[in-house]
Amino acid sequence: MAVWQLDDELWFPNPRWGEDDGLVAIGGDLSVERLVLAYSNGFFPWYAFQMEHDPHWYCPLDRYVIFPNEIHISHSMRQLLRQHKYEVTVNQDFEGVINGCSKAQGRNEENGAWLGPDIIEAFTKLHRLGYATSIEVWEPTNNAEGRRLVGGLYGVTLRNAFFGESMFSLVPNASKLALIHLAKAMERIGGCFIDCQFETALFKSMGGKHITYDEYMKLLDCHKA
Repeated sequence: MAVWQLDDELWFPNPRWGEDDGLVAIGGDLSVERLVLAYSNGFFPWYAFQMEHDPHWYCPLDRYVIFPNEIHISHSMRQLLRQHKYEVTVNQDFEGVINGCSKAQGRNEENGAWLGPDIIEAFTKLHRLGYATSIEVWEPTNNAEGRRLVGGLYGVTLRNAFFGESMFSLVPNASKLALIHLAKAMERIGGCFIDCQFETALFKSMGGKHITYDEYMKLLDCHKA
């Protein structure tokens, strides 16, 4: 097991050579070209921006995904959907979502916070080039705008898959609404899977499952763009 030092060349080592926690490489940059190469091979950047300068690149061999047609919608969530209490949109406020993910509940002030200025800038560039997508959840208001952003999620979109990065909620269940909307939209277009990166209680409750890295890459390779 080893951690590789990246240089200016665009490359990633075999993830099977990495650490047990999925850390494979350190260094390089957050350019659009490197990020597209990374996600095309199952890698993602994740590092504490207040303590680390160089990106850390992870590629776990045990992947956690949600298949869009298998998403679990609980009885309470079905009730919330029927109420039409919130409006859900796509790519209407990417910057609002990524900043919400960064700052909600004071996340950016915590030790180990990873969604810092460099990541925000890099993924905003990806979005502008069509490689990153946001799902927004809006609550109606009486102010001039008529609504406020109360939750959402964002991630990378490549090869008919969605690589989830982060989500946030300022009201109960807003991130779940965003995830359900994403899954339904992907199901309509034949999307492969939603990459959750790691298992959490929320993802498990919504139908997430473990697959191997080999299975993961086979699914990606079937949908090369």
